[in-house]
Amino acid sequence: MNKISEITDVFFDLDHTLWDFDKNSGLAFTRVFKKHQISIEINTFLKVYEPINLEYWRLFRNEKVGKQDLRRGRLQDAFKEFNMEFSLRIIDEIADSYIEELPLDNHLFNGTFEILDYLSKKYTLHIITNGFGNVQYKKIKNSGIEKYFKTITTSEEIGVKKPNPVIFKRALEKANALVKKSIMIGDSFEADILGAENVGLQTLFYNYRNEQIPKTYASVDNLLEIINYL
Repeated sequence: MNKISEITDVFFDLDHTLWDFDKNSGLAFTRVFKKHQISIEINTFLKVYEPINLEYWRLFRNEKVGKQDLRRGRLQDAFKEFNMEFSLRIIDEIADSYIEELPLDNHLFNGTFEILDYLSKKYTLHIITNGFGNVQYKKIKNSGIEKYFKTITTSEEIGVKKPNPVIFKRALEKANALVKKSIMIGDSFEADILGAENVGLQTLFYNYRNEQIPKTYASVDNLLEIINYL
């Protein structure tokens, strides 16, 4: 593999790329279930919930569902698999509790601090995230990675979500970065890689789920492998 040359700015996704969403989400749900007296074994629930959540986020970033639909629907659909149904009031209470609990645990993927230390000495670092602004800023601050990033661009701030080209263009403007000297690193092939490529950024796919993608795309299985490219 060849080093990617002439890069000045590195843009990262946050959830599922640096911030270990699934692990932190599981810990949040453990407390939420205790608070709301929901008796489902947490790992059994997560196996059902996680693919449903990913699908709702896909619909959300493609403007097929709104924020409220996302927050309600992923819970309603998951609980249905356990023959459990709650009123919208209770679903909203559970959703609110989850959002409150989610930024409290801040486990990062292995190698996060090491790779950010390495990259920050050579490049200017930024984040582009589709997550909700107030929650994402808490995650970044509470996990101790805020100091590495010059700019943070959220979809809520811009009004569109990755892979929409507008969010990448606005993030580049905010960072005062040149598109040809910038690279996007993220775990969503559709949102992060194809979206960034569409506006001319170079890309590096974080393929920790071992997805099948075209061999023409650069990818890594763990964060420390980024050193091989940058």
